[in-house]
Formats: sequence, C-alpha cells, structure tokens
Amino acid sequence: MIEETKKPRRPKKSDVPADELCGYCSGKCCRYFALPIDKPTNYEEFDFVRWYLYHERAAVFVEDGTWYLLVFNECKELGDDNLCRVYEKRPQICREYSTEKCEYDDLFIFEQYFETPDQVEEYAEAVLGPRPGASLRTPRP
Repeated sequence: MIEETKKPRRPKKSDVPADELCGYCSGKCCRYFALPIDKPTNYEEFDFVRWYLYHERAAVFVEDGTWYLLVFNECKELGDDNLCRVYEKRPQICREYSTEKCEYDDLFIFEQYFETPDQVEEYAEAVLGPRPGASLRTPRP
C-alpha cells in the first residue's frame, strides 16, 4: 500500500494575524496588475479592448461596473518565498495596499471576464448589434 503524504493546508485568512498573512500567501497581488479603462460604448472602443487581448498574459474584467485591463506579470522584486525583496523601499501603491483587501482567499470571480478578442467581439455584437456594413451571417462555418 502506498502511503499518501498530505500537504499541510493553508490556514484561512481569518485565522492568521494580518501582519503574518503574507508569509502564508502565494503572492497573488504581486503577480498581476489591473488598471481601470473606459467602458467601451461603440465598435471603435471595443476594438481597443480586442487589441489589449491580442497581447499575451492580458485579460479584461468588469467589477462593480468598472472595466479593468488585467496584466499577468510578476513583480521583479517578488522573492522565491513570495515576499517582497525591497519591502522597506517598496512603492507607495504597495504601502497603501493592506491585507484587509488582499486576494488571499479570493477565487477571482468577476461580473464579466474576457480572455480572447473573439469574446469581446461577440459581446460587442450582443450589446451593439452587428457591425455597420457587416452581414448577419457569420464568416465562419
């Protein structure tokens, strides 16, 4: 019989003191950044969103009615232990970020989430109708 070795479970956020939480975390907040973008309202603006998604490691999501460009790109100062190597000299945005708002337990569930340009095009067509001059029939089989 093969004996299973179980990996210790990570404690729940509520069970860890705030000043120790980063020691248990995978560093989610240091592996991406998200910037608010204007909500697209016409095909030209939706094309900008499609353009973002032609780039690797990018997504767009909507949360509380605000649209965001999400870029999955790890911070250069994130150590192998998932802690900041320049903690004492970290940027102000990092200093203002608190464990109270961190994604330690979050599942990244959004109102809307787009990973591909085709998803954005389909959404634009649903919201705006067919592109001007476009056929109602899809060009794909």
